[in-house]
Amino acid sequence: MHDLHLADQILKIVLEYAQKNGLKKINSIKIELGDIVEHGERITPENLRFNFNLLSKDTPAQGAELLITPVKGELWRLVEIEGEANSR
Repeated sequence: MHDLHLADQILKIVLEYAQKNGLKKINSIKIELGDIVEHGERITPENLRFNFNLLSKDTPAQGAELLITPVKGELWRLVEIEGEANSR
């Protein structure tokens, strides 16, 4: 379930970024993920992707590819968001 909490945090940041930058669709999100353990459970890339896909349904981030690079340490970092701009 801790994967769900992190997926929710990432989605909120991504949707805020999309709104501020006029993006209608998010295509990919690159993050770095370290060895994060919350309440005795490790956050895994597979579970994080699964939960992000669940939460992003019916949002501009639905279908976005979550690209996860493993890093050392107990941290995560949003590296890049790519999307399609609203037409003017």
